[in-house]
Amino acid sequence: MQITDEELTVERAEGIDAEREAAGIWARATAKRDQLPSVAPVGDKLAGIQQTLAEPGASLHLARRGQRAVGFCILIPQGESVEIRYLATDPEVWGSGGGRALLEHVQEHARRTALSRGELWVIADNARAISAYEWAGWVATGEVEVRGSAGRPERRFVRDFG
Repeated sequence: MQITDEELTVERAEGIDAEREAAGIWARATAKRDQLPSVAPVGDKLAGIQQTLAEPGASLHLARRGQRAVGFCILIPQGESVEIRYLATDPEVWGSGGGRALLEHVQEHARRTALSRGELWVIADNARAISAYEWAGWVATGEVEVRGSAGRPERRFVRDFG
C-alpha cells in the first residue's frame, strides 16, 4: 500500500540502502531537535535502526518525494497493537506533510494487518512531535519513563484505529 500526497509516497522498504537512508534522516532530525553543533555520522545511527529491525515482525517504511527519502518509521506488531519505534522526517522538509503522511500510513498499515491500536513513546519535552501526534488523534496516557540510550523522560501515546 502506498499513500501519496503531492509527490510524497510512503511504502515499506528493505535492505541496507533503505536502512542507511533512515539512519541519515534520524541523525539530521535528532541533531536539529537537540540543537547539536553537528550531525552524527550515519554509521552511528545505523546500528540502532538495524537492532530495532531485528525484532520480530519489525518493518521499515520510507516517505519519499520523488527519489529522495524525506522521512521514515519503524513499525513493530505488539499483540493487537502496532508500536511506532522510530518516526522522523528530515528537518529540511519539516512542516511539509511528511510526518502526517507517515502517521496516515501507520494507520493504514495497522488496518491492513488487523491491528486495532497504535502506541509510541516520544521524548517528553519534544513539543513539535507531541503537537503532531495530538493533531493526528494520538492521546497521551500519562505514563512517563526514562527509556533508551538518550536517558531522557519519554511519554507514552496511544491511538485506536477502530
